[in-house]
Amino acid sequence: MMYRIVNPYGYSYSCKRSIDAVEQKQTIMSKVYSIKTVQTIPVSLKEAWDFFSNPANLATITPDYMNFKIISKHHGERMYPGQLIEYKVSPLPLYRVYWMTEITQVKEEQFFIDEQRFGPYSLWHHQHHFKEVLGGVEMTDIVHYKIPFWILGDIANFLFVKKQVYQIFDYRRRAVEALFGKL
Repeated sequence: MMYRIVNPYGYSYSCKRSIDAVEQKQTIMSKVYSIKTVQTIPVSLKEAWDFFSNPANLATITPDYMNFKIISKHHGERMYPGQLIEYKVSPLPLYRVYWMTEITQVKEEQFFIDEQRFGPYSLWHHQHHFKEVLGGVEMTDIVHYKIPFWILGDIANFLFVKKQVYQIFDYRRRAVEALFGKL
């Protein structure tokens, strides 16, 4: 008996045993990576929510070298489910890309989730959580991302993408501390 496997890019592979199909799929698919950051700031939950749920403030906490610019005209001032936000960003020098995210879920003053619809990743799922704690707000970001181009994407992640994602979140932590202070 032959087993057929089709990857997300439409290529199919055949093998004789079902376990070979699973192993084949694992070797041709790139990995999904994740990062989690937690930061506590000395502001009210309302103040934190008002700042982070306003798309215009994203540029304030994004490194300058990324040349981040919101280009959508009708995204509004507050996040809501179904909202599309379009950006231009330079993840690498001399490489400017279009990026569109959709705000898929919002629970007022608790969390919102953005997912890439078009852009440099084959998957980008970013959860933003807010929790009131003694003296301020604990913010937790959880990102799952996947890079296109199978094993080449995995190599790119190893060589520079993972480092850059961590640098962006480190910059964000420092920018948020400069704006609000830290606990």
